[in-house]
Amino acid sequence: MRIVYMGTPEFAVPCLKKIIKQNYQLVAVVTQPDKPKGRGKKLQPPPVKVTAQKYNLPVYQPEKINTAEFITKLKELEPDLIVVVAYGKILPKEILNLPPLGCVNVHASLLPKYRGAAPIHWAVINGEKETGVTTMYMDEGMDTGDMILSRAVPIKEDETVGEVHDKLAELGAEVLGETLNLIAEGRAPRTPQNSKEATYAPMLKREHEIINWDRTALEIKNHIRGMNPWPGTYTKLKGKILKIWRAEIVKCDSSEQPGTVISCKNNKIVVQTGEGCLAVTELQLQGCKRMDAGCFLCGNKITPGTILGTEEENKGD
Repeated sequence: MRIVYMGTPEFAVPCLKKIIKQNYQLVAVVTQPDKPKGRGKKLQPPPVKVTAQKYNLPVYQPEKINTAEFITKLKELEPDLIVVVAYGKILPKEILNLPPLGCVNVHASLLPKYRGAAPIHWAVINGEKETGVTTMYMDEGMDTGDMILSRAVPIKEDETVGEVHDKLAELGAEVLGETLNLIAEGRAPRTPQNSKEATYAPMLKREHEIINWDRTALEIKNHIRGMNPWPGTYTKLKGKILKIWRAEIVKCDSSEQPGTVISCKNNKIVVQTGEGCLAVTELQLQGCKRMDAGCFLCGNKITPGTILGTEEENKGD
């Protein structure tokens, strides 16, 4: 079975390694172009390219995939199957219809829930108790194709999106391996999705990073862990951006305005929310390093009554 693999970030690396391990004929790897990163803005290859080159696989990095030139190249490769994992571009109909066995995608949710660009983030932000991966045959819709296999895993109450991401990357490789075997044997199922049960996971924007202290302590805690390590959540402290990386729910008898600092002791900064209190345990002030609350309080004075993220401070966000 001749396979073309399309993927870009770290999430797609375990799936690529799985295909290599199973000894299918991997004829090419397609990934996004190198991008400038860091202070020096040097071009950095995507993780999938780095892995492909270690195995001496041919790599293609088209700026656009719906050009006649690239589609001709794909046709010359004569793939039986195209596997897509977090590639980052929408495949046109001409590519979807090119391989005789179709195009298969590994999606990081239990479809039809969380179709879209950021399924892992939104599952954690929304406080889901489980998530998973689904393999499916791709069609022209946004994650709407017939499902092949699906497998669930629990989300622990303190897990960050980074931890869930790593777990799903490995699970995705396992499920893809089973999926490829079923396709090769002609036994892969096709289960239509129930669109009435569909939910969506839109691309994250800057506005999604802002902490709304009017929400409940549980909702804010889930928001914080659902954005850790990327892109992070933030509020404002005396006009400066204050990123909040970790927090825990604590009991309190306060009825202060949401966003008000209640206490700063025992290496915790306790903040009033719209319902309950949240103890900030790891944070990062603009221009400073990420640190635990105890170290932060040694170098930064915060007094009870300080209000985080006030309307005045948030002007211009």
